[in-house]
Amino acid sequence: MLGLGIIGWIIIGGLAGWIGSKVMGTDEQQGILLNVVVGVIGGLIGGFLLGLIGVDVEGAGLIFSFLTCLLGAVILLWLVKLVRR
Repeated sequence: MLGLGIIGWIIIGGLAGWIGSKVMGTDEQQGILLNVVVGVIGGLIGGFLLGLIGVDVEGAGLIFSFLTCLLGAVILLWLVKLVRR
């Protein structure tokens, strides 16, 4: 995602955050800004976790970046649900 710049992070993060919120059932509680934040933070979480298990996440392409953000967004939303209970 490095080559995409800030606009790429916002677009990919927004899509990943939105789909992640649909998967986790939190879409009604989030607006577009929170979806972008969840997706971008999810990308950081997903990249970190995949890096821990030896997956090279840099330069893997647009689809892999999106899937990494989506994975991290779902994990982040799951953790938020745990804390809110």
